[in-house]
Amino acid sequence: MTVNFEQVFAFLQQWHIALPIVLAVMAAFFFAGHRWAALYVGLMPLINWSFGAVETYPIPEAFGGGAFQPLAIVTGLVLVVRDFAQREMKHWVWGAMLTGLALSMLTSWIVVVFASAAAFLISETVDWAVYTFWKRPLSQRIMVSSTLSAPLDQMVFIWLASQIPGQEGIFAWGTILTGIASKLAGAAVVSRIVAAQEQKRAPDSEMNPA
Repeated sequence: MTVNFEQVFAFLQQWHIALPIVLAVMAAFFFAGHRWAALYVGLMPLINWSFGAVETYPIPEAFGGGAFQPLAIVTGLVLVVRDFAQREMKHWVWGAMLTGLALSMLTSWIVVVFASAAAFLISETVDWAVYTFWKRPLSQRIMVSSTLSAPLDQMVFIWLASQIPGQEGIFAWGTILTGIASKLAGAAVVSRIVAAQEQKRAPDSEMNPA
């Protein structure tokens, strides 16, 4: 018996089928004690879904052209969430990334998933290296890893996505730069919150040295 994969994907991509699957996988991570990883694997299909579903706004040619994607800031946050997920899972965070990409096939075009996979693989490798080998406070690692990975993530994804028929015009500096700025804005907010928490804990550490 021949399996028609197009029909299988079409069936699985129905929202009333895809959503329960995504939520069930998130619940499995959550109840296994990996709460940040649960959020991480849930954000990835959401981001990829938004590429084709959320309305974009044109950017004037004077500012680089292209279009602004309002949910680009969520992509910045997912890079930060990955850092917290690595604290929970260590190097097993790569498994969470692959799970998130697999779930993305339920919410977006397969070509978008491949573009996303390539972008995530590059940016996540940078994030992983900074988080693993740069022994600085978490707030600093969040900002540095995002500063290095966000431009790579945005440029690789937009370039690969522009190869999709009908999407050739999306590779524009306006799209790239606003996407990078949105991602870094999200990372900066989280970094400042974490830094404030670190400062609050510092007096306790001085009074009660390990």
